[in-house]
Amino acid sequence: MPDTERPPKKKGGMEFRQLGLLGTIPILLAVGPLVGFLIGRWLDSKLGTEPYLMVLFLAFGFVAAGREIYRIIKRAEETDKDDKDD
Repeated sequence: MPDTERPPKKKGGMEFRQLGLLGTIPILLAVGPLVGFLIGRWLDSKLGTEPYLMVLFLAFGFVAAGREIYRIIKRAEETDKDDKDD
């Protein structure tokens, strides 16, 4: 079986991929803290620790969203760098 070569990378579409990656940032900014808030509030109602767990899990939500946004930006930078190298 002969060696198969990889097809050339498509140059078009990288902008849309980056736009898709960066378009998730506002969603993460809303969903991460909201989920943390809801989990914390539910735990507070079950354990009677109001409002401590809500504040704690809200902070966890912000941290998780920030971490994921950082990863998305790094991925977009790598995609942009790879696109410029070609």
